[in-house]
Amino acid sequence: MSDITIAIDVMGGDLGPLVTLPAALRAINKSASLKLILCGDQSSISKFLQDKQQLDHPRISIEPTTDVVSMDEKPSVALRNKKNSSMRRALDLVQAGQADACVSAGNTGALFATAHFVLKTLPGVERPALISSLPTHDKNKHVFMLDLGANVFCDSNVLYQFGVMGSVMAEQVDAIERPRVALLNMGEEDIKGSDHIKMAATHLAENPEVNYIGFIEGNDIFTNKADVIVCDGFVGNVALKTCEGVARLVYKRMKEVLSRHFFARIFGRILYPSLKKLFKPLNPDQYNGASLIGLRGIVIKSHGNAGISAFTNAIFEAAKEVERQVPEKITKKLEQGLSGTHLS
Repeated sequence: MSDITIAIDVMGGDLGPLVTLPAALRAINKSASLKLILCGDQSSISKFLQDKQQLDHPRISIEPTTDVVSMDEKPSVALRNKKNSSMRRALDLVQAGQADACVSAGNTGALFATAHFVLKTLPGVERPALISSLPTHDKNKHVFMLDLGANVFCDSNVLYQFGVMGSVMAEQVDAIERPRVALLNMGEEDIKGSDHIKMAATHLAENPEVNYIGFIEGNDIFTNKADVIVCDGFVGNVALKTCEGVARLVYKRMKEVLSRHFFARIFGRILYPSLKKLFKPLNPDQYNGASLIGLRGIVIKSHGNAGISAFTNAIFEAAKEVERQVPEKITKKLEQGLSGTHLS
């Protein structure tokens, strides 16, 4: 495998260098083919590497920056006024071909706006989308869902493009032959849903390159009925956050029940190994690393509150997409699928 170079937004996220630097070091020590460019405050980065006796690591370089995009900063302000931020510099390196991908845990809106401006979209793509994998009832499989918050409203053409891009993602990253693509809707019947969702369904059904299986409801997101689920960013973000909240509620209630009295605590200790296996697939750290798909470059968005393990997973997600040449495959598939007159 040839070397893969990833630019890291060191300053992004709730804890910034306290998470991103240890994660970067963990990733570089796990993969001999990985090269990292650490974008951020040079003194902080150098001190950390020196403390870890890795200051002269042959596969780590530092890109000094002076600005930081705060987590509550308006995207327009970040785009105009933070041109020397760690986020912007990491994206600039991808645009210049000096890095194969960028990973950031920073402000989602700022990352989306800046990446869109710096990298531009692939030919035939109107808007990038935020896509990530989620667990399913089958412990060996997961489902890709998009958009998870990048675009509040999407018309039928954009939803169609999301379906094509999601299909390529599942095919290339998970090696799924003809991934099953579904549209998230308020019912499975053809008469249900808004006009733009119905039109998107028509477009997807007409494309022989996409294995479109129809509408899917919210209660079937995790049932392994589909490999790719498509929706607009408003619906996707609300659905994702609701599911995460329910998972935390179930876990909290179970801990309360098992710690209520002496015998329950004893029972809980006996069950602990099994419970750990049960909840491991639901751990968000395993699925950290949503991709801003549809750009002329690979950009991975980590959770802002991600820990070291989660951010490390995001770095490896970026490396996997580079290795599988996801943007190039999306371009090819879109060229095949956009030849119809309904999207001209």
